[in-house]
Amino acid sequence: MTTAAQRHTETGSIAERVASLRELGERDGLAAQDATWAWFRRLGDGAREDREGAAERLAELFECGRPSQGIDGPTDGILVTPLIQPGVDAVARVLTGAWMPWRGKRFDAARSRGDNRLINSARWPAKLLWPRYASREGDGERLAFDFETRVERGGIEPAPDVLVIDYAPIESNPDLIIRSIRDELVEIVPGAHLGRILYRGKDGGYTNIGYFALRTPLG
Repeated sequence: MTTAAQRHTETGSIAERVASLRELGERDGLAAQDATWAWFRRLGDGAREDREGAAERLAELFECGRPSQGIDGPTDGILVTPLIQPGVDAVARVLTGAWMPWRGKRFDAARSRGDNRLINSARWPAKLLWPRYASREGDGERLAFDFETRVERGGIEPAPDVLVIDYAPIESNPDLIIRSIRDELVEIVPGAHLGRILYRGKDGGYTNIGYFALRTPLG
């Protein structure tokens, strides 16, 4: 059954839907957050059948976002969709559908720092990929891959102002993959944030290899 909140994401242009969700959020923040989160999931599911169309819609939605600011403490996360290469994406969806090691991120707003939350069983697979890197024990989880944050213009088009989540400055991060990643995060409605995963090539330019989302507490 389609709820009234879900209908805010099913009519009009993406910009109109975002405006409608923000208007809903002024009356019912949780309903707007839930509807936006469900929209993220539907867009990700749509990438299975229409990869290019979903990528275009996600880019348009990302452009409507505002730089995520004031996030402090743990967040819950989902991988919305990979956008590496069609065959690789299909394999990644199967693997992450069966076993998703990433739980979200933690932010330290005062220090403009943070790290990633992993499930405990991610410890040993991570050791195989990065044998010299050690994750840390958290509260029922593993913590890894520290980052610095700042607000600036996005690294690719569309390029709104974003919260940059930068792994490169942290020398303890693995050189393999991790220090080449630049995450960018925007708030669509309070508590629902859309992120894109950029990979830095040898020429210094970035390629978008996927989208993720973070959910933060309201109030």
